[in-house]
Amino acid sequence: MKALVYTGQKTLEFQDMPDPVPEDGEVLVQVDASGICGSDMHAYLGHDERRPAPLILGHEVAGSIVDGPGAGTRVVVNPLVTCGVCEMCLQGRTNICPYREIISMPPREGGFAGLLRIPERNLHAIPADFPAEHAALTEPIACGWHAVRLARDVSRTPLSSCRSVVLGGGAIGLGAALVLASRGAKEIFIAETNPGRHAALKNAGPFTVYNPSTGDGPEPGSAEIVVDGFGGAATRKAASALAAPGGVIVHIGLSDGEGGLDVRRMTLQEITFIGTYTYTAADFGDTLAAMVAGQLGALDWADVRPLEEGAQAFSDILDGQAAAPKVMLRP
Repeated sequence: MKALVYTGQKTLEFQDMPDPVPEDGEVLVQVDASGICGSDMHAYLGHDERRPAPLILGHEVAGSIVDGPGAGTRVVVNPLVTCGVCEMCLQGRTNICPYREIISMPPREGGFAGLLRIPERNLHAIPADFPAEHAALTEPIACGWHAVRLARDVSRTPLSSCRSVVLGGGAIGLGAALVLASRGAKEIFIAETNPGRHAALKNAGPFTVYNPSTGDGPEPGSAEIVVDGFGGAATRKAASALAAPGGVIVHIGLSDGEGGLDVRRMTLQEITFIGTYTYTAADFGDTLAAMVAGQLGALDWADVRPLEEGAQAFSDILDGQAAAPKVMLRP
């Protein structure tokens, strides 16, 4: 098969690779679309020791089963491979299974390839008329679905009365904003420093999009829910300032791990901080169902490119030349 292989810092090569061989309980999926995530960018920059070169990246995948039970079925892939028997899995908190694996991290290769091996239990069927590039958005949007669910469960203010601010206009941030809108949030702001993305974000839903680097945006202390979809020191500082007394900060992004959080203000104003990692298996299925039902918008905001042009796509994202919230690669 052909694959886009991460071979070293800022280096991706389009190569011939051996076809993966499914193990017990696994099937082969022909990849039809695979999205570039921020974690793929971290690996590409050499910032993620969990993803050493050489490695096939990519974990936002849709395609069709080509081998094993259900051959021919169109599917989207839940990339979190969990044990199913630990305490966390039995509680339904599969995303924090201590034994979890994820495609695009050893020992599992990722989805920037023609074929992917994956446990059959990780697949969700998709309708025949549902585009693969839309289905592959399930993974990043499910991160937002999970985050909004956690915030809703903690917040004492109903979503219908909430001002919400999402920091970061990539697919995870936009996904969170779409979920907030679908659940009736009163007012939704998206902070995005790349002006090239603003048009796509405004077209995607009923959002007020602003550039925080110009001083625009909601006033400090005015947001009942803040979703940090970037996860850096600067966005944690902004979240700390934006959260209303008694508000909730939901931290999804993993850009870096230190600095920014105003713990003193959070303590004095009883602001809840929630770290949130990916999604549960139930969240993933619920997200897909909402997408298929049209509850999360048209899902037409991805820039779809051929897999063989993947190296240029990574370079464009790094240079701020990718205006779309998501770049999707098609083998």
